[in-house]
Amino acid sequence: MNDPRYDKLAQVLVHHSTRIQPGEFALIEAIDIPDAMVVALIRAIRRAGGRPLVSVKHNSVQRELLRETDEENVRLIGEVESFRMDRVQAYFGMRGSNNIAELSDVPAEKMKLYEEHWLKPVHFKIRVPKTKWVVLRWPTPSMAQQARRSTEAFERFYFDVCTMDYDRMVAPAAALKKRMEATDRVHIKGPGTDLTFSIKGIPAIPCTGEFNIPDGEVFTAPVKDSINGVLHYNADTIYQGTVFSDIRLEFKDGRVVKATANNSERLNEILDTDEGARYVGEFAIGFNPWVREPMLDILFDEKIEGSFHFTPGQAYEDADNGNRSNIHWDMVCIQRPEYGGGEIWFDDTLIRKDGLFVTEDLLGLNPENLK
Repeated sequence: MNDPRYDKLAQVLVHHSTRIQPGEFALIEAIDIPDAMVVALIRAIRRAGGRPLVSVKHNSVQRELLRETDEENVRLIGEVESFRMDRVQAYFGMRGSNNIAELSDVPAEKMKLYEEHWLKPVHFKIRVPKTKWVVLRWPTPSMAQQARRSTEAFERFYFDVCTMDYDRMVAPAAALKKRMEATDRVHIKGPGTDLTFSIKGIPAIPCTGEFNIPDGEVFTAPVKDSINGVLHYNADTIYQGTVFSDIRLEFKDGRVVKATANNSERLNEILDTDEGARYVGEFAIGFNPWVREPMLDILFDEKIEGSFHFTPGQAYEDADNGNRSNIHWDMVCIQRPEYGGGEIWFDDTLIRKDGLFVTEDLLGLNPENLK
């Protein structure tokens, strides 16, 4: 039986996120997604005049594929997937997970091969800069467990968030973009955090449902060597199948010179992947009013109301500070009072305090104006 929520979500993805035009090829990459959702998306693409391609994958199969792979094997897969990605005009990344730690026992050297010869050429070099793309998770029981909700309650939450009226974000997010692009110095304060850096001359990109669902952020990048101070993240994060908490990074002239967490050894192993992994490729401010608590899923967590994320690794080309890496790790800090509060200053102006915007031009991003 068809779930009408699938059709509603497909409409958001096709008409708001990617704006499929007649004749465009659109790749659906479905990872542990119900067939009915894939079918709903195929039909929505076709009704818009698009031409769908489908790749069905499973995380358990991906684990086995990577666990004992070699460079030649991964390189060929990357070349094949690069060819396909280069031929399409749009990409839908539908990503479910029955076990968020499925890849946790893939050896680090195999993950590095995957990142270098598959992930980076397909997604960083082709998909992100050359296609209209949108990426989203799928609500599974494991995801509900991460969010500490019942499966039914989490599904309701998921579809409410993912099918909200994202047009309401567009104008106030543009105001934040304008202010960020007029800013030189950023100063972030909070419990265990005192961080300064520059964003001068780097574009700010509003995200209001075009690339991620759910959405609600404006991102830029720090000037690569301008970061100094300490940042203590208060949201747990998962990367390459390992859960990290209590991450604390110390920066000097842009580089992470000290990194600690509940698993400091693994944290530093990831940050030592390459030279760029210890520099930061993204700074973003999150403001989705429906997403309030971390749930170990970065597509949700980076949009948390009253949060920001500060990302070791690769910079996006449309907000580029020159940093290059096989890593892009969005680590999140929440500044609402129940998480200890905090302040964000642009030059000498306080723009957000304890998770709420305080300047007249940015009040539209506060929750009462977005819901």
